Amino acid sequence: MEFTLRVRMSNADAHYAGNLVAGAKILALFGDAATGLLVQRDGDEGLFVAYDLVEFKAPVYAGDFIEVTARLSREGRTSRGLEFEAYKILASRPDVAESAVDTLNEPVLVARAVGTCVVPRERQRKEV
Repeated sequence: MEFTLRVRMSNADAHYAGNLVAGAKILALFGDAATGLLVQRDGDEGLFVAYDLVEFKAPVYAGDFIEVTARLSREGRTSRGLEFEAYKILASRPDVAESAVDTLNEPVLVARAVGTCVVPRERQRKEV
């Protein structure tokens, strides 16, 4: 089971010089994707317990389009192991024009992570 979302990074997401987006924004997107996956799986958004691994692989800038995927990798009675990937699928081109964006021939992996969420048994509304 997986859940995917796509979002454009805005100027409000830029945290550093050169319109660089903070890694914390990508982690927030991983949390949003986890919520979507848990709602699909359990009918409840659950609680994020921990990240076991986080890797930032490439920079993200305001204007970039990011695709984030959460995949269910393991399942306990209440715990859900999740794997996350974030890819840049469109890249901003402020050197060309303020609103210029290029479609990338190959998506660029910008971050990946592994984490654990919990959905308390009494909140699970879907049986698999």
